Amino acid sequence: MDIENFELKILIVDDEKANRKILKELLHDQAKIIFAKNGEQAIEFAKKHVPDLMLLDVVMPDRSGFEVIEVIKNDPVTKGVSVIFITGLANCSDEEKGFALGGCDYIYKPFNANIVTARIATHLELIQQRKMLDRIAHIDALTGLSNRRKLDITLKHELAAHKREHKPLTVAMLDVDYFKQYNDNYGHGAGDIALKKVAASFREVLNRPRDFVARYGGEEFTIILPDCNEQGAKLVLQKVFEALANKEIKHEFSDVGNLVTMSAGAVIVNCEQSHTVDSVLQEADRLLYQAKHNGRHQVAIDVM
Repeated sequence: MDIENFELKILIVDDEKANRKILKELLHDQAKIIFAKNGEQAIEFAKKHVPDLMLLDVVMPDRSGFEVIEVIKNDPVTKGVSVIFITGLANCSDEEKGFALGGCDYIYKPFNANIVTARIATHLELIQQRKMLDRIAHIDALTGLSNRRKLDITLKHELAAHKREHKPLTVAMLDVDYFKQYNDNYGHGAGDIALKKVAASFREVLNRPRDFVARYGGEEFTIILPDCNEQGAKLVLQKVFEALANKEIKHEFSDVGNLVTMSAGAVIVNCEQSHTVDSVLQEADRLLYQAKHNGRHQVAIDVM
Protein backbone atom coordinates (compact mmCIF):
# COMPACT_ATOMS: atom_id res chain seq x y z
CA MET A 1 0.00 0.00 0.00
CA ASP A 2 1.26 3.46 -0.88
CA ILE A 3 2.04 5.34 2.32
CA GLU A 4 0.55 8.49 0.83
CA ASN A 5 -2.80 6.90 0.01
CA PHE A 6 -4.74 5.85 3.10
CA GLU A 7 -8.50 5.41 3.00
CA LEU A 8 -9.78 7.34 6.01
CA LYS A 9 -13.00 6.45 7.85
CA ILE A 10 -15.25 8.72 9.90
CA LEU A 11 -17.86 7.34 12.31
CA ILE A 12 -20.64 9.88 12.85
CA VAL A 13 -22.61 9.27 16.06
CA ASP A 14 -25.77 11.31 16.58
CA ASP A 15 -29.27 10.25 17.62
CA GLU A 16 -30.86 12.83 15.30
CA LYS A 17 -31.15 11.73 11.68
CA ALA A 18 -31.12 15.33 10.40
CA ASN A 19 -27.71 15.96 11.99
CA ARG A 20 -26.28 12.77 10.49
CA LYS A 21 -27.54 13.82 7.07
CA ILE A 22 -26.01 17.30 7.32
CA LEU A 23 -22.63 15.94 8.35
CA LYS A 24 -22.68 13.36 5.58
CA GLU A 25 -23.32 16.05 2.97
CA LEU A 26 -20.45 18.14 4.35
CA LEU A 27 -17.90 15.33 4.68
CA HIS A 28 -18.72 12.60 2.12
CA ASP A 29 -15.87 13.63 -0.19
CA GLN A 30 -13.25 13.68 2.60
CA ALA A 31 -13.53 10.10 3.88
CA LYS A 32 -15.66 6.97 4.02
CA ILE A 33 -18.65 7.71 6.27
CA ILE A 34 -20.15 5.27 8.80
CA PHE A 35 -23.19 6.11 10.94
CA ALA A 36 -24.32 5.17 14.44
CA LYS A 37 -27.52 6.46 16.02
CA ASN A 38 -26.80 5.81 19.72
CA GLY A 39 -24.00 5.12 22.17
CA GLU A 40 -24.21 1.32 22.16
CA GLN A 41 -24.13 1.23 18.37
CA ALA A 42 -21.19 3.66 18.41
CA ILE A 43 -19.14 1.27 20.56
CA GLU A 44 -20.12 -1.72 18.41
CA PHE A 45 -19.26 0.02 15.12
CA ALA A 46 -16.03 1.48 16.50
CA LYS A 47 -14.80 -2.03 17.34
CA LYS A 48 -16.02 -3.43 14.04
CA HIS A 49 -14.75 -0.73 11.67
CA VAL A 50 -11.99 0.97 13.74
CA PRO A 51 -12.56 4.45 12.24
CA ASP A 52 -9.84 7.07 12.07
CA LEU A 53 -12.11 9.80 13.38
CA MET A 54 -15.32 9.74 15.39
CA LEU A 55 -17.78 12.65 15.53
CA LEU A 56 -19.52 11.91 18.82
CA ASP A 57 -22.69 13.56 20.09
CA VAL A 58 -22.40 14.39 23.79
CA VAL A 59 -26.11 14.05 24.66
CA MET A 60 -27.77 10.78 23.60
CA PRO A 61 -30.66 8.83 25.17
CA ASP A 62 -28.82 5.61 26.07
CA ARG A 63 -25.19 6.54 26.72
CA SER A 64 -23.66 9.99 26.72
CA GLY A 65 -20.72 10.77 24.47
CA PHE A 66 -18.55 10.99 27.60
CA GLU A 67 -19.51 7.43 28.56
CA VAL A 68 -18.82 6.22 25.02
CA ILE A 69 -15.36 7.75 24.79
CA GLU A 70 -14.36 6.12 28.09
CA VAL A 71 -15.12 2.71 26.57
CA ILE A 72 -13.38 3.60 23.30
CA LYS A 73 -10.20 4.86 24.95
CA ASN A 74 -9.96 1.86 27.29
CA ASP A 75 -10.13 -0.69 24.46
CA PRO A 76 -6.74 -1.50 22.85
CA VAL A 77 -8.42 -1.89 19.46
CA THR A 78 -10.06 1.57 19.43
CA LYS A 79 -7.94 3.66 21.80
CA GLY A 80 -6.18 5.35 18.86
CA VAL A 81 -9.42 6.68 17.32
CA SER A 82 -9.54 10.49 17.29
CA VAL A 83 -12.77 11.82 18.82
CA ILE A 84 -14.42 15.18 18.13
CA PHE A 85 -17.43 15.92 20.30
CA ILE A 86 -20.66 17.29 18.85
CA THR A 87 -22.65 19.44 21.25
CA GLY A 88 -25.20 22.19 21.47
CA LEU A 89 -24.02 23.12 24.97
CA ALA A 90 -21.00 25.41 24.91
CA ASN A 91 -19.59 25.56 28.44
CA CYS A 92 -16.07 25.34 29.83
CA SER A 93 -16.69 22.48 32.28
CA ASP A 94 -18.01 20.19 29.53
CA GLU A 95 -15.11 21.09 27.26
CA GLU A 96 -12.59 20.38 30.01
CA LYS A 97 -14.22 17.01 30.74
CA GLY A 98 -14.22 16.05 27.06
CA PHE A 99 -10.54 16.89 26.60
CA ALA A 100 -9.64 15.11 29.85
CA LEU A 101 -11.33 11.95 28.55
CA GLY A 102 -9.30 12.02 25.33
CA GLY A 103 -11.32 14.15 22.92
CA CYS A 104 -9.34 16.27 20.47
CA ASP A 105 -11.87 18.98 19.56
CA TYR A 106 -15.49 20.20 19.65
CA ILE A 107 -17.94 21.22 16.95
CA TYR A 108 -21.14 22.98 17.90
CA LYS A 109 -24.79 22.85 16.90
CA PRO A 110 -26.29 24.38 14.89
CA PHE A 111 -23.54 23.48 12.44
CA ASN A 112 -21.57 26.18 10.64
CA ALA A 113 -20.62 24.44 7.39
CA ASN A 114 -17.34 26.28 6.87
CA ILE A 115 -16.13 25.73 10.43
CA VAL A 116 -17.11 22.04 10.44
CA THR A 117 -15.39 21.25 7.15
CA ALA A 118 -12.28 23.24 8.08
CA ARG A 119 -11.89 21.57 11.47
CA ILE A 120 -12.51 18.09 10.13
CA ALA A 121 -10.07 18.67 7.25
CA THR A 122 -7.39 19.76 9.71
CA HIS A 123 -7.84 16.67 11.87
CA LEU A 124 -7.91 14.34 8.88
CA GLU A 125 -4.65 15.84 7.67
CA LEU A 126 -3.09 15.27 11.09
CA ILE A 127 -4.38 11.70 11.10
CA GLN A 128 -2.97 11.12 7.62
CA GLN A 129 0.44 12.44 8.70
CA ARG A 130 0.39 10.32 11.85
CA LYS A 131 -0.46 7.23 9.82
CA MET A 132 2.40 7.92 7.45
CA LEU A 133 4.89 8.35 10.30
CA ASP A 134 3.58 5.25 12.05
CA ARG A 135 3.83 3.23 8.86
CA ILE A 136 7.39 4.37 8.20
CA ALA A 137 8.40 3.46 11.77
CA HIS A 138 6.69 0.06 11.69
CA ILE A 139 7.18 -1.15 8.14
CA ASP A 140 9.61 -3.71 6.79
CA ALA A 141 11.40 -1.94 3.96
CA LEU A 142 11.75 -5.00 1.72
CA THR A 143 8.29 -6.58 1.86
CA GLY A 144 6.11 -3.63 2.85
CA LEU A 145 4.66 -5.73 5.68
CA SER A 146 4.75 -4.71 9.34
CA ASN A 147 8.05 -5.20 11.15
CA ARG A 148 8.96 -6.91 14.42
CA ARG A 149 8.38 -3.76 16.44
CA LYS A 150 4.82 -3.46 15.17
CA LEU A 151 4.28 -7.17 15.75
CA ASP A 152 5.14 -6.86 19.44
CA ILE A 153 2.78 -3.90 19.87
CA THR A 154 -0.10 -5.56 18.00
CA LEU A 155 0.24 -8.92 19.73
CA LYS A 156 0.25 -7.25 23.15
CA HIS A 157 -2.99 -5.44 22.28
CA GLU A 158 -4.63 -8.56 20.82
CA LEU A 159 -3.72 -10.68 23.85
CA ALA A 160 -5.40 -8.10 26.09
CA ALA A 161 -8.49 -7.99 23.85
CA HIS A 162 -8.55 -11.79 23.68
CA LYS A 163 -8.61 -12.15 27.46
CA ARG A 164 -11.30 -9.49 27.78
CA GLU A 165 -13.55 -10.69 24.92
CA HIS A 166 -13.11 -14.47 25.46
CA LYS A 167 -12.86 -15.08 21.73
CA PRO A 168 -10.34 -17.45 20.09
CA LEU A 169 -6.98 -16.07 18.98
CA THR A 170 -4.49 -17.74 16.65
CA VAL A 171 -0.84 -16.76 16.33
CA ALA A 172 1.29 -18.50 13.69
CA MET A 173 4.95 -18.43 12.74
CA LEU A 174 5.82 -19.28 9.13
CA ASP A 175 9.17 -19.97 7.52
CA VAL A 176 10.12 -20.27 3.84
CA ASP A 177 11.40 -23.80 3.28
CA TYR A 178 15.09 -24.21 2.35
CA PHE A 179 15.53 -20.49 1.79
CA LYS A 180 19.28 -20.59 2.42
CA GLN A 181 19.63 -22.95 -0.53
CA TYR A 182 17.48 -20.58 -2.58
CA ASN A 183 19.76 -17.62 -1.84
CA ASP A 184 22.94 -19.67 -2.30
CA ASN A 185 21.90 -20.86 -5.76
CA TYR A 186 19.77 -18.04 -7.19
CA GLY A 187 21.41 -15.07 -5.45
CA HIS A 188 20.19 -12.65 -2.81
CA GLY A 189 18.53 -10.40 -5.39
CA ALA A 190 16.30 -13.27 -6.47
CA GLY A 191 15.73 -14.08 -2.80
CA ASP A 192 14.46 -10.55 -2.16
CA ILE A 193 12.05 -10.85 -5.08
CA ALA A 194 10.82 -14.19 -3.72
CA LEU A 195 10.17 -12.68 -0.28
CA LYS A 196 8.13 -9.89 -1.86
CA LYS A 197 5.98 -12.52 -3.56
CA VAL A 198 5.59 -14.36 -0.26
CA ALA A 199 4.39 -11.08 1.29
CA ALA A 200 1.88 -10.68 -1.55
CA SER A 201 0.50 -14.14 -0.76
CA PHE A 202 -0.34 -13.02 2.78
CA ARG A 203 -2.04 -9.85 1.53
CA GLU A 204 -4.26 -11.86 -0.81
CA VAL A 205 -5.59 -14.03 2.03
CA LEU A 206 -5.61 -11.90 5.20
CA ASN A 207 -8.39 -9.44 4.50
CA ARG A 208 -10.37 -9.05 7.74
CA PRO A 209 -9.83 -5.66 9.46
CA ARG A 210 -7.84 -7.08 12.40
CA ASP A 211 -5.92 -9.80 10.56
CA PHE A 212 -2.23 -8.99 10.90
CA VAL A 213 1.01 -10.15 9.29
CA ALA A 214 4.59 -9.10 9.96
CA ARG A 215 8.01 -10.05 8.75
CA TYR A 216 9.56 -11.52 11.88
CA GLY A 217 13.05 -11.54 10.42
CA GLY A 218 14.87 -13.06 7.46
CA GLU A 219 12.49 -15.52 5.79
CA GLU A 220 10.22 -15.84 8.87
CA PHE A 221 6.76 -14.27 9.14
CA THR A 222 4.14 -14.05 11.87
CA ILE A 223 0.38 -13.77 11.49
CA ILE A 224 -2.21 -12.87 14.13
CA LEU A 225 -5.80 -13.98 13.58
CA PRO A 226 -8.28 -12.60 16.15
CA ASP A 227 -11.55 -14.48 16.60
CA CYS A 228 -10.11 -17.51 14.78
CA ASN A 229 -10.29 -21.07 16.13
CA GLU A 230 -8.27 -24.14 15.12
CA GLN A 231 -10.48 -24.98 12.15
CA GLY A 232 -10.34 -21.41 10.89
CA ALA A 233 -6.58 -21.25 11.37
CA LYS A 234 -6.03 -24.39 9.31
CA LEU A 235 -8.19 -22.96 6.53
CA VAL A 236 -6.36 -19.62 6.48
CA LEU A 237 -2.92 -21.21 6.47
CA GLN A 238 -3.92 -23.58 3.69
CA LYS A 239 -5.10 -20.60 1.64
CA VAL A 240 -1.76 -18.85 2.25
CA PHE A 241 0.07 -21.98 1.06
CA GLU A 242 -2.14 -22.11 -2.05
CA ALA A 243 -1.63 -18.40 -2.78
CA LEU A 244 2.13 -18.93 -2.62
CA ALA A 245 1.92 -22.01 -4.84
CA ASN A 246 0.05 -19.94 -7.42
CA LYS A 247 3.05 -17.61 -7.62
CA GLU A 248 5.02 -20.58 -9.06
CA ILE A 249 8.39 -19.43 -7.69
CA LYS A 250 10.86 -22.05 -8.90
CA HIS A 251 13.08 -23.69 -6.26
CA GLU A 252 14.98 -26.57 -7.78
CA PHE A 253 17.15 -26.90 -4.67
CA SER A 254 14.32 -27.59 -2.21
CA ASP A 255 13.82 -31.07 -0.77
CA VAL A 256 10.05 -30.46 -0.69
CA GLY A 257 9.40 -29.88 -4.40
CA ASN A 258 10.38 -27.63 -7.28
CA LEU A 259 8.55 -24.51 -6.01
CA VAL A 260 9.01 -22.22 -3.01
CA THR A 261 6.92 -23.47 -0.06
CA MET A 262 6.42 -22.61 3.61
CA SER A 263 6.05 -24.39 6.94
CA ALA A 264 3.93 -23.08 9.80
CA GLY A 265 3.51 -23.45 13.55
CA ALA A 266 0.22 -22.14 14.92
CA VAL A 267 -0.87 -21.72 18.52
CA ILE A 268 -4.49 -21.32 19.61
CA VAL A 269 -4.30 -19.10 22.68
CA ASN A 270 -6.39 -20.13 25.70
CA CYS A 271 -8.17 -17.07 27.10
CA GLU A 272 -8.48 -18.68 30.55
CA GLN A 273 -4.76 -18.22 31.18
CA SER A 274 -2.43 -15.23 31.04
CA HIS A 275 0.17 -15.17 28.29
CA THR A 276 2.94 -12.79 27.32
CA VAL A 277 4.05 -11.78 23.83
CA ASP A 278 7.28 -13.74 24.29
CA SER A 279 5.61 -16.90 25.57
CA VAL A 280 3.14 -17.01 22.67
CA LEU A 281 5.84 -16.41 20.05
CA GLN A 282 8.08 -19.04 21.64
CA GLU A 283 5.28 -21.62 21.52
CA ALA A 284 4.48 -20.78 17.88
CA ASP A 285 8.20 -21.06 17.07
CA ARG A 286 8.35 -24.47 18.80
CA LEU A 287 5.44 -25.67 16.67
CA LEU A 288 7.12 -24.28 13.55
CA TYR A 289 10.23 -26.31 14.38
CA GLN A 290 7.98 -29.36 14.77
CA ALA A 291 6.45 -28.80 11.32
CA LYS A 292 9.92 -28.48 9.78
CA HIS A 293 11.16 -31.58 11.63
CA ASN A 294 8.18 -33.54 10.30
CA GLY A 295 9.11 -32.82 6.66
CA ARG A 296 8.21 -29.15 6.03
CA HIS A 297 5.47 -27.65 3.85
CA GLN A 298 2.93 -28.41 6.56
CA VAL A 299 1.25 -26.94 9.64
CA ALA A 300 1.79 -27.97 13.27
CA ILE A 301 -1.00 -26.61 15.46
CA ASP A 302 -1.78 -26.83 19.16
CA VAL A 303 -3.69 -25.11 21.96
CA MET A 304 -1.72 -23.08 24.50
